[in-house]
Amino acid sequence: MDIIGIGYLGFESTQLDEWRSYGPEVLGFQIGRSPEADAESLYFRIDDRRHRFAFHPGKVDRLAYIGWEARGKLEFEAAARRLREAGIEITMGDAALRELRGVRDVFRFRDPIGYQHELFYGQKWMPRSFIPGRPHGGFVAGERGLGHLVVITPEFPPELEHFLTEVMGFHYYGAGAGKGKTAFYRSRLNESTSHDIAYGHGPGKMGIQHVGLFVKTLRDVGETYDIVRQRKLPMMMTLGQHTQDPHVSFYHFSPGGFAIEVITELEPWHPDGFELNPEQLSTWGHELVGPILGPSVRAPEEVQDAEGLDVLAALARKRAAA
Repeated sequence: MDIIGIGYLGFESTQLDEWRSYGPEVLGFQIGRSPEADAESLYFRIDDRRHRFAFHPGKVDRLAYIGWEARGKLEFEAAARRLREAGIEITMGDAALRELRGVRDVFRFRDPIGYQHELFYGQKWMPRSFIPGRPHGGFVAGERGLGHLVVITPEFPPELEHFLTEVMGFHYYGAGAGKGKTAFYRSRLNESTSHDIAYGHGPGKMGIQHVGLFVKTLRDVGETYDIVRQRKLPMMMTLGQHTQDPHVSFYHFSPGGFAIEVITELEPWHPDGFELNPEQLSTWGHELVGPILGPSVRAPEEVQDAEGLDVLAALARKRAAA
């Protein structure tokens, strides 16, 4: 599939007031205009797109959907055919959903463990319209997507690997240097970063582990780091540099209970041409000062909707019968 990367993310939240101040004051997000039909939700901008993050009122704090961006109309239609041919049910978005997402077209589908995905093309934007919520040099998004996402899966079945590599057409980047089983993937059109999404195996658990956001300069990382420390926000990892990417970053926990990794590139990332097997996670820094899994990762029945739980249950029955 000709997918650029993650175009937007949607969450359900019990902490909208906290996000309303945290987004602009800590991260530098701009509060965007909420659609008339979704006035109670909070929309954030990090570039000239209409929005990149949406937080909807909910009874739990959870990841609601992952929005992938197709290059254009023809690629969008080809992706729909590919999913149908693979036996994956898709639901085309109606006019109401297209307006909420601010896109020309969109459809929805589930991965084999139940996470809700969307594919869209043609999101609304306005050149030179992004105004950060505080003094900030800006985010690196645009043609490469908003950043990356790590989610936890209670199982790591072959169906998931097949879905990501054979159906979605993602590149498998490797397992990283962390403990446990994790797999990193990037979309076919992504030649700028090592991964768009990773699935980490957490038996009996689901949820979002962290979101990675790229900022333009080391100063943007440092100033955010200072704000996080001054506000005594909970940290996961201190400032450091990963072994497999020429990036400097740190991790802290958001009001949603998942971590935010704020990242800058010391030099451009490029495909290595082979799978790396780093001996350690980072070359320096990244001292672990908090939990790897925050309160956003819980039992599946706590963070999944009914349809997602049905998908997960169907997978369990299939594996039990095999």
